Amino acid sequence: MENLHFSTLIHHQAQKYGDKVALKQKYNGLWMPISWNEFSDQVKRNAEALAYFGVKEQDTIGLFSTNKPECFYVDFGAYSNRAITVPFYATSSPAQLCPIIHETQLKIMFVGNQEQYDVLYSVIDQCPTIERIIVLDAEAVLHLSDGISMHYTNFIQLGHAHLYQRTITHRASSAQPDDIANILYTSGTTGLSKGVILTHQNYMEQLKNMQQVLPDLSDRDISINFLPLSHVFERTWCYLCFMTGIEVCINEHPTEIQETLKEIRPTIMCAIPRFWEKIYSGVLDKMAASSRTKRALLQHALTIGRLYNIDYWSANRQPPRWLQLFYSFYRRRVFSILKRRIGLDRGRMFPTGGAAISDEVSIFVHAVGLNLIIGYGLTESSAVVSCTLKRDYLVGSVGKVVPGVELKIGSNKEILIRGKSVTQGYYKNQSATVAAIDSEGWFHTGDAGYLKEGHLFLTERLKDLFKTSNGKYIAPQALETKLGIDPYIDQIAVIGDQRKFVSALIVPSFTSLEVYASTEKIAYNSMEELLANDAVQLLYTNRLQQLLTDFAAFEKIKRFKLLRVPFAIETGELTNTLKLKRRVIEEKYKNEIEEMYKEEPIF
Repeated sequence: MENLHFSTLIHHQAQKYGDKVALKQKYNGLWMPISWNEFSDQVKRNAEALAYFGVKEQDTIGLFSTNKPECFYVDFGAYSNRAITVPFYATSSPAQLCPIIHETQLKIMFVGNQEQYDVLYSVIDQCPTIERIIVLDAEAVLHLSDGISMHYTNFIQLGHAHLYQRTITHRASSAQPDDIANILYTSGTTGLSKGVILTHQNYMEQLKNMQQVLPDLSDRDISINFLPLSHVFERTWCYLCFMTGIEVCINEHPTEIQETLKEIRPTIMCAIPRFWEKIYSGVLDKMAASSRTKRALLQHALTIGRLYNIDYWSANRQPPRWLQLFYSFYRRRVFSILKRRIGLDRGRMFPTGGAAISDEVSIFVHAVGLNLIIGYGLTESSAVVSCTLKRDYLVGSVGKVVPGVELKIGSNKEILIRGKSVTQGYYKNQSATVAAIDSEGWFHTGDAGYLKEGHLFLTERLKDLFKTSNGKYIAPQALETKLGIDPYIDQIAVIGDQRKFVSALIVPSFTSLEVYASTEKIAYNSMEELLANDAVQLLYTNRLQQLLTDFAAFEKIKRFKLLRVPFAIETGELTNTLKLKRRVIEEKYKNEIEEMYKEEPIF
């Protein structure tokens, strides 16, 4: 299987699995199955329709949509033509779309819903290469002046007559491993996005690596497509599912994931740390609202769970009899109930990546008996570089390097990687390619870390490091990861470059804060008034002190500002992968930041 080109993968699986369910999508409140045969047929018709519109080998095709089955049809239809797909985040703004469309010379653009169609059409005059827009949502209303768009239902009919079947067959038979599959644009936290070139060989090597690392994956598993398909982690994971014959249930809207989890009850699913942080915070909130007896019971259960699953099981040690008995009791009476309420009671493994996960959250997930696989990777590595395993897990690590990837620690403790799953460079950006890949083929990740007993530990993002005016280096992500799990903190941006001390802009968890105000009988007429309340300010001061006890004095946050409006993609403070755009935040909140440094440190 590992030698297959994506041009034939779905058809090969259809021959093997036939009417077995390949995909599910929610339509009018019901989950509708799509068989492997239907999947294959849709890919064939898509491929022929693309050929009808003149798509040739290594032409580029844009995909600007939320998660939908059609996204996979477009992907694999393009691969059948040896064409390249360029996925966009569904939340992309016109300013993000235009440069990429121009650079990749997109002629055909698939858009998902009314929202994506309207965004693209609003700048269509600035995108002269676009010749055709295909709208996936049949209910989207096209503009009266629009002469280049059509609905997907009409588009797919063009591939029904099999007029281009011979062309597609010839292209698939001549497909090469070094064909470009995707150009994935990075989220651009420190500047303009760069188009990462990923070939079919990059993906195939990554999938081969992951099949060795996760041999227990089975065609009996059920996964949820939750993260956007423009994210390399989700894209590679779904391809791994297809290669293994796993059923993939498509969660179109991220806000519906809690409902989807309870309806699907997946056995596997990839997610980002924020997903697990939300679950952890929810459990903490329920603990806080419980009686003292229930709080003590759950705390003891988590202590036993950590001992059993981390100190013994993960360390390949035999748990003593008393621990087995305690854990068996809590697994049935506490953990199984908790997992069932969330929808994870059938869960076998849950890879997480895309950002740092705090030790507290990781320990909690392992303690309740969920097999959390913590990974490290980049778009440039086709996702995974290293990952943890249940029987070989060290708290704080991102696991061992996967087979097929070489890793070494360079100067400034930078992590360098090399292998067939690593990109050949950036699209039409030779200067960035030369800066990232040295003469020996090592890709410079920009992440710092170290190896200990074969396990990789991350320390900081080198480009995010800043230095205070006292000459002390600060890793803001370490602070943000530690503080981000607090139930009273929703978002946090650490400030301090060339400043005399470290400060922070904090977006509170408004729900938790309102509960606190009610409990403490704090009267207020507006959220602004509540944030300025002395008792609330003291609450956050105390929490910062408690959470940062393990940090050096110069690393601790000395002043903070509570913000009324959250950071958002739409307002420019977050990338599409929810990473902070520090320059934007510091410019937007320049006045608030200056005010913090006019005052003396609070501790």
